[in-house]
Amino acid sequence: MEPRDRLANCFFIGAALIAWLAVAQLVTTTYPHGSASTGLVGAAMIGLGCGLTAVPLFWLMAYASHRRIALLGDWGRAIRRGAWVAAVVTLFVALRIQAVLSLPIAVFVVVLVLMAEITLSMER
Repeated sequence: MEPRDRLANCFFIGAALIAWLAVAQLVTTTYPHGSASTGLVGAAMIGLGCGLTAVPLFWLMAYASHRRIALLGDWGRAIRRGAWVAAVVTLFVALRIQAVLSLPIAVFVVVLVLMAEITLSMER
């Protein structure tokens, strides 16, 4: 692992920590049914926190699976997968706040994301 990889991991972990502190601040100081936008802002913040937390984990999984060799596209793939996690979590929390989340919708979204990620991750 090179110093730039350590620095990038520290950056993402620090950004995730800041995002989770912002979520804690929002959750403890506001009432989600007070205004229409508060719940959606909270959903976006929770999605951002989950996505930023997932990026270093995805990179470390790829690093470990390649026998501790960092390949060229690993960071891009990890950031893309973290963005998928952020989008799915944001969508699920927003749908739950609006009381329209159901199991078929959740399964459809997860399968759709998995199929898109498998297509994008195919090695040529």
